[in-house]
Amino acid sequence: MKICTEQVTFELPLALESGVTLPSFELMIETYGELNSLKDNAVLVCHAFSGDHHAAGTKDEGGKAGWWDQMIGDGKTIDTSKYFVVSINNLGGCHGSSGPTSLNPETNLPFGSAFPEVSVQDWVNAQRNLLDHFGISCWEMVAGGSLGGMQALQWAITYPDKIKKAAIIAASSKISSQNIALNEVAREMIRKDENFCDGDYLAQGSKPKQGLKAARMLGHITYLSEANMSKRFGRKLQNPETKMDAAVSYEVENYLQYKGEQFAETFDANSYILMTKAMDSFDPAKNFNQDLVQCFKHIQAKLLIASFSSDWLFPKEYGKDIQMSAIKAGIRSSYIELEGDYGHDSFLFRSDEYAASLQNFLEGRDECS
Repeated sequence: MKICTEQVTFELPLALESGVTLPSFELMIETYGELNSLKDNAVLVCHAFSGDHHAAGTKDEGGKAGWWDQMIGDGKTIDTSKYFVVSINNLGGCHGSSGPTSLNPETNLPFGSAFPEVSVQDWVNAQRNLLDHFGISCWEMVAGGSLGGMQALQWAITYPDKIKKAAIIAASSKISSQNIALNEVAREMIRKDENFCDGDYLAQGSKPKQGLKAARMLGHITYLSEANMSKRFGRKLQNPETKMDAAVSYEVENYLQYKGEQFAETFDANSYILMTKAMDSFDPAKNFNQDLVQCFKHIQAKLLIASFSSDWLFPKEYGKDIQMSAIKAGIRSSYIELEGDYGHDSFLFRSDEYAASLQNFLEGRDECS
């Protein structure tokens, strides 16, 4: 599989929903496979909250596999011997795209807290420029799980003639007040870290690592299922020789300590805040008097909506609501409820039913209008 990583600079303004306009911006992307001569085999993959552009393969010997490596590759569900797959790091991220860790040209310091708030709509508007960058008329499919699925849905709404299919996986048309509350608790953990420095910690040479670690530990609990945690950890005690922290007693505690520590080393706290706020604010029906059916009326793409039975963070009712609204709007759509052992994170892991559903959806041919 051919893998190319590229930081693309767009020397054009991008008006954000916040009212701020970026005079230019950068997107870090990774591509897999090759664009065919007709340029009609392109698939856009959108990452979830903490993801990045590295979706498949390993870039270096012994390197870490991409977050959707089980699904993308030669001969896999999204077959890169047939399709040209583009994966992107969103605006506001911390893995190469314009965001809080980027240098502010006015100060020559990291943007930090000065980087403007972003939305799912802003991400999709920024991604739209990739079509011109590659000379593509429309995407064969836009796909993603969780926050990535929200982007796939927004693509179908905003650019109906630029997308043939949208795979909306473990996602929602808007999240619940409970999810917003959980995100706010995580943000407060970060803001209360003594090294947060009102968001300007990079300029101060510090990092709110403990707050970011705690926020990730809380978030990670919501991504898993109770059955999976019980099966994997139960109430087993942690081996004293492999404890992450002296205060740890149980394996599940040690696991969360490890995940939180690992995440805090590689992610940016301001990006965490921006990404969770983008998730909270996602509500495409807000411009249609909260009528999701009217919101969907102009969609031309075919939709696949998938939920997982073990997902309590974005339960199946979210997917069913999207499907029912699509039916009422006369949109071509399919809904499937899949078994998954990993709760909300089930969208990351391949199963036969999941792979067959997505592959059959992708390989059913449609034409751009």
